[in-house]
Amino acid sequence: MEFIKQLQDLIEDRRKHMPEGSYTAKLFQKGINKIAQKLGEEAVELIIEAKDSDDTKFLNEAADLFYHYIVLLTVKGYRIENVIEILKERHKPD
Repeated sequence: MEFIKQLQDLIEDRRKHMPEGSYTAKLFQKGINKIAQKLGEEAVELIIEAKDSDDTKFLNEAADLFYHYIVLLTVKGYRIENVIEILKERHKPD
């Protein structure tokens, strides 16, 4: 979990400083619609790889999806911890 927080910190830093040549900064420059579209594309690619037997491709697509998900969370002003809190709330013992 610590790495995910570090990754989101890096993504937030890229949004703040917009370094030249940064893929993440380019996504932020294109705006939320492009970020959401990219997330959808990555989801489709993951689904396609899930049907095959190449675990390396599957895991790489899963990583791409997760990365773009964090970018979308960031542009919306949220962090992965916000999502985790909702999941915890949903799975409290009765």
